[in-house]
Amino acid sequence: MTETRPDPVDERLPRLRAALRDADELLVCLDFDGTLAPIVADPDDAATTPATGAALRTLDATPDVTTAVVTGRSLADVRWRVDPPDVYAGNHGLELAREAAGSVAVHPVARKRASRVEKVCAALGLALDPIPGCRVENKRLTGTVHLRSVPRAARPAARRLTRRVLDRLDDDSLSLSAGKAILEVRPDVPWGKGDAVDLLASSHPGDPLVAYVGDDVTDESAFRAVEPEGIGVHVGDGPSVASCRVDSPAAVASLLHWIASVFAADEPVGEGAVVPASLR
Repeated sequence: MTETRPDPVDERLPRLRAALRDADELLVCLDFDGTLAPIVADPDDAATTPATGAALRTLDATPDVTTAVVTGRSLADVRWRVDPPDVYAGNHGLELAREAAGSVAVHPVARKRASRVEKVCAALGLALDPIPGCRVENKRLTGTVHLRSVPRAARPAARRLTRRVLDRLDDDSLSLSAGKAILEVRPDVPWGKGDAVDLLASSHPGDPLVAYVGDDVTDESAFRAVEPEGIGVHVGDGPSVASCRVDSPAAVASLLHWIASVFAADEPVGEGAVVPASLR
């Protein structure tokens, strides 16, 4: 699939409505930052809005719907930021918590390389300390260099230093990737958000229609996992392999309420069908 500018979601509503009406079960996977929560300068301040929180609770309470938050944040971080969905997939799916079962699974290679992530994060903290606004976060299984508060002129230097530290300390067991104003250090294993979504879908007791909503480059593997049989919704205006887009977390809230209404058959069919104003 090639990344293009997705269609506005209101242009895809007839297709989405038909898919939801035909489905017996639904698996809705959602990114956190930029999707359920607006992007903020300090990641520690990120929180769902009342509207997105309410929409997720409505969807989660809908019969035959499974909800999952799939995020680059660690489980320990995201769990207190959003009311419990059915599943949390933290660190890009390297750790998976199923709330009903009370179980947590961790990718075995990621667990073994956690000490290397810790070592690299400590070295990055020292190397990047002179760069204003730069912060290194150790998420146990992965590490993040936050650049959003770094002056744009200093970001190239931060990227060079990060690459230099990783090259000096690691033996190719870790990889470096870029997201929106971040650099991420991860175990060099073929696993990402798309793999986590595939696992959730394949381990589901039924055969659900799968939807994924996200805003970052790390979400593209998840869009590829669900499209074209499922529903991929990109948040924002950039290129994506998702089939449709919304503008913001506020529009995500409206979309989730609409999905719950259509799937539960509470929305009238035909001319009386309700389309959220923010999605028209």
